[in-house]
Amino acid sequence: MILFRKFRVLILMVFLVACTMHIMIDLLPKLEKRAAGSSSSAGGGGGCSCAHTPGEEPRSWAKQRSRAAAAAEPGWPNKHSLRLLQDFSNEPNSNLTSHSREKVTERAESGKRVRPLQPDSEKRGLMRDTVSGQKQRAVQGSSSLKALYEQPLYKTDLPHLSEDDTLFNLNSDVRFYPKAAGQQEWHNEGNVEEEEYSPTGEATAESYPNWLRFHIGINRYELYSRHNPVIGALLKDLVSQKITSVAMKSGGTQLKLIMSFQNYGQALFKPMKQTREQETPPDFFYFSDFERHNAEIAAFHLDRILDFRRVPPVAGRLVNMTREIRDVTRDKKLWRTFFVSPANNICFYGECSYYCSTEHALCGKPDQIEGSLAAFLPDLALAKRKTWRNPWRRSYHKRKKAEWEVDPDYCDEVKQTPPYDRGTRLLDIMDMTIFDFLMGNMDRHHYETFEKFGNETFIIHLDNGRGFGKHSHDEMSILVPLTQCCRVKRSTYLRLQLLAKEEFKLSSLMEESLLQDQLTPVLIQPHLEAMDRRLRLVLKVLADCVEKEGFPSVVENDLDGQPSSHHHQAHGGR
Repeated sequence: MILFRKFRVLILMVFLVACTMHIMIDLLPKLEKRAAGSSSSAGGGGGCSCAHTPGEEPRSWAKQRSRAAAAAEPGWPNKHSLRLLQDFSNEPNSNLTSHSREKVTERAESGKRVRPLQPDSEKRGLMRDTVSGQKQRAVQGSSSLKALYEQPLYKTDLPHLSEDDTLFNLNSDVRFYPKAAGQQEWHNEGNVEEEEYSPTGEATAESYPNWLRFHIGINRYELYSRHNPVIGALLKDLVSQKITSVAMKSGGTQLKLIMSFQNYGQALFKPMKQTREQETPPDFFYFSDFERHNAEIAAFHLDRILDFRRVPPVAGRLVNMTREIRDVTRDKKLWRTFFVSPANNICFYGECSYYCSTEHALCGKPDQIEGSLAAFLPDLALAKRKTWRNPWRRSYHKRKKAEWEVDPDYCDEVKQTPPYDRGTRLLDIMDMTIFDFLMGNMDRHHYETFEKFGNETFIIHLDNGRGFGKHSHDEMSILVPLTQCCRVKRSTYLRLQLLAKEEFKLSSLMEESLLQDQLTPVLIQPHLEAMDRRLRLVLKVLADCVEKEGFPSVVENDLDGQPSSHHHQAHGGR
């Protein structure tokens, strides 16, 4: 009987110890956060009790949801899942960038030298070494990119800009940005000395955040000027600005996230779905292909080298999925799709038409993921855009063909249809065709223009994620608009010839330009070489057109202040 009582007491004590440990495990993260908060407030100095920064509100929301709503709503992860996810955000490895993690790995390998390098690791290490060597040579030696921009073709002037030619009137339109133009605090951490204000107390244009300065610079002829320093600063903001909220973008076939920053800017985030080396499977239709984050980055750089300047600024960024997506999102549908994979990596999949399931989840290493961030254009309420159906739109059907695929004289019909019967719109379509062919992008079903400028303006090259899918195949059907119409701007024609020369080789210029991105190498060598090959094919098509129809009929002069006949006709008809 005594032994039985002792056994019951022992069981009770074990049970109490287990309960105590469970309670301590639950409270430990909260105590750590409280200690971290008190130490940061003590070390910050000044005892500021001012309003919260924009980044604090989503974090408090996440904490409240984890305490109360997780148990109440079945859609939210349970305590155990939350604890696992929180462990990753507190893990030292999750706060390291890819470069710093490589340094740690290198030190460990140099100390141990037990395991041989795996083939993938060896390949990645060689690529990193090559990139660092190229960066050093670019700094030490001459820059082909800089020499290109010194060419006369890249120094042509725009016509004089009137108020009708600029998207915003600086004195009146900017006030409609309630969160930006009405406040003088841009939260430029570490750059307080750069903020300038006019004597009247109103913020000057130079003190606006870079995303707003980018919007102000948009005009009838270009998204941004050639040597605008704001673009470089905006690219840095996309990489470094604190992410304060995240939401899924509605519409579209694949997952995209809208990210908001501490300076009230916004960008579209496309996460990494494929490695650099993976090609689109040959049995995939163009409309079911993956959207690639590195294609968005490369498209921006290609567009700039071609001197179109019609792609909004795009930069690559390494994002912490726990701290910079899950912890700051208010999108419950996105939040509930986070989980921990069998390999102990953080994953999520969101909601979309294609590839949004656990089988196609986006997983970090352990919670770091690459992605492209494209700067937002001005809000539609402030600057309306018109969406146009591309005349050479594909059928987006497994068996049907579009009209242009079966009618060789299709362009003659397009030339008689507004807005392609006058102005530069048809020539802009040819620019877009060349741009898409160099990337291998078959997914150009619509395009957009700014409504304020009517039909006499450029085409915005949006949504380029399905480019650079196949380096081993040149899709000649993308060039059909050029082969059918045989029309091109003189400026485009001369630039293509310049980029075909050895000293200004397109692949070399792209390689140098992409070194500026954080996720370099953005493209592997076969994709760079494919662009040179495709450029020769474009010039061959144009040479055949000139031989068939004559140079004046094919090449429209848009240089030397001499408008083409179509351009003159458009302005005469205003």
